[in-house]
Amino acid sequence: MGAWHDDDAFWETFYPVMFHSGRWEVAGAEAAGAAGLLGLPDGARLLDFCCGPGRHAIEFAKQGLDVTGLDRTAHYLSIAGEKAEEAGVSLETVLGDARTTQWDATFDAAVSLYTSFGYFEDPGEDRKMLANVYDALKPEGQVLLDMSGKEVVARAFSNESSETLPDGTELRETRAVEPGWEWVRNRWVIEKDGERHETTFRVRVYSGVELKAILLSVGFVDLRLYGSLDGAPYDEQARRLVAVARKA
Repeated sequence: MGAWHDDDAFWETFYPVMFHSGRWEVAGAEAAGAAGLLGLPDGARLLDFCCGPGRHAIEFAKQGLDVTGLDRTAHYLSIAGEKAEEAGVSLETVLGDARTTQWDATFDAAVSLYTSFGYFEDPGEDRKMLANVYDALKPEGQVLLDMSGKEVVARAFSNESSETLPDGTELRETRAVEPGWEWVRNRWVIEKDGERHETTFRVRVYSGVELKAILLSVGFVDLRLYGSLDGAPYDEQARRLVAVARKA
């Protein structure tokens, strides 16, 4: 059996959980925050790796950036293309694996938003992804990663929760910390119109120090940590773990 993140059925079935209308509504503000932290000029080339259905990539394109979205799920890239056309913006989409897709070193910046990092069983694969992104950047190019930091997760951890999503889908979540706070295991159950789907997956959670170490290990410098895309400090009030670093 393959890894959960390589299962197209997972991404299609649980699209309503990850990309409901509320998530799309905040995408503009999130992209604006990320662009502000990067300080990119109009027309800069941006790689959105693990871009999903283009929620942020489209907003970056609206801001005047030259955006390429990379994802391993063809269905999501199809959605991204359709939504970009509806928005009247140009968006290049590439189907591929962020660990191995090769680029010329021509991007001014690369971003990964909404916890699209920490999926692999071997943490060396996370490093491989970042090394590949490093190679895709121009000299002095920047990377921005946004995820749920270990400190943030620990502060607000709950084993169970439930909610009704905007489209009426009922979501129940069960969570467990795996030994040493290396992983958080998640069980999702969704129900709508008499249909029920269930999945279990786990995501590696990085602390600020751990994320900084892996970025430095592949050659990034001038690393800054923030507690939100608004540029708040990464402290006890942090809502997210956001890292910004520069290619040497």
